[in-house]
Amino acid sequence: MSETNRSFVLRAVKDVVLEDRTVPTLKDPWDVRVHVAQTGICGSDVHYWQRGRIGDFILNSPIVLGHESSGTVVEVGSAVKSLNVGDRVAIEPGVPCRHCDYCRSGSYNLCPDTVFAATPPHDGTLSKYYITQADYCYPVPAHMNLEEAALVEPVAVAVQITKVGKVKPNQTVVVFGCGPIGLLCQAVCKAYSAKKVIGVDISQPRADFAKTFGADDVFVPPSRPEGTDDSAWNEAVARMMKEKFKLGEGPDVVLEATGAQACIQTGIHLTKKGGTYVQAGMGRENVIFPITTACIRDLHIRGSIRYTAGCYPTAVDLIASGKIDVKRLITNRFKFEQAEEAFDLVRQGNESVIKVIIEGVP
Repeated sequence: MSETNRSFVLRAVKDVVLEDRTVPTLKDPWDVRVHVAQTGICGSDVHYWQRGRIGDFILNSPIVLGHESSGTVVEVGSAVKSLNVGDRVAIEPGVPCRHCDYCRSGSYNLCPDTVFAATPPHDGTLSKYYITQADYCYPVPAHMNLEEAALVEPVAVAVQITKVGKVKPNQTVVVFGCGPIGLLCQAVCKAYSAKKVIGVDISQPRADFAKTFGADDVFVPPSRPEGTDDSAWNEAVARMMKEKFKLGEGPDVVLEATGAQACIQTGIHLTKKGGTYVQAGMGRENVIFPITTACIRDLHIRGSIRYTAGCYPTAVDLIASGKIDVKRLITNRFKFEQAEEAFDLVRQGNESVIKVIIEGVP
């Protein structure tokens, strides 16, 4: 029998299947074919599975899921000089057009024509083989294993968030969320010599883990008293944090990695005058936002999406140097045939689950 390309396919909302597809062929001289070794599950993958859309990206036809992957190069195009068959690589899952003003300025995360893995209508990386462009594959050193290489992707997301926030040495930073991205933001800030990094989460176990990973201190907000207005309570929580951690006027930078309205409101009230607030978490599409506070404090408010020029090489270096130990984030491992079980575990949102990895097809 000829070889097939075993793939984990999302056919429709809540409808996934393992499918034997045709092995993909190179279509461009700069293409490479990667034998995928490890894939992490991201919340966006689960979101497409459960809801079929994120913003303007809507599932209208089947796609392969997965975009946090590593593997081994098994075929290279005729123009490729940077990679050889046998190279172990981290895969950057989005290839932009390279020609628009966004791409030419280095902000290729904003390119409207990006082909991004597992974003409809494009197939993702949860297959035996994945075709991409050579310059979006990053060789990893021999001492990095392919699980670590798969987690370069979320580290690159955290690198971009801190880049947008202009995190500098000797600053105080508060990170809302102690899930994978929040934890990695905390670790990147410490790697950049931030003076104090505080992690915030409603889960005590996750907060406790954060204190051993990248945060200098953590905060678990108390429950809102019955009958208290939500917005007033979130402002009060910001005051509590300033007092508890002796933050004075507030931290220099707030990075929001949950998307929860309570965290967004608290974060705005917490940020010092003239400070920077970065929204990276995505929850409800519309929330009540304390715009007057943001205006009178002259806050720098930014969004963050994916990664820009330099983020992936920086992420590889942070892991390879040992400054960020991503292996500690992996709580669960699954074989490829158990992919749906792995996705369901992430969907459940158990606070003991941080990062789930799916092993590739042999």
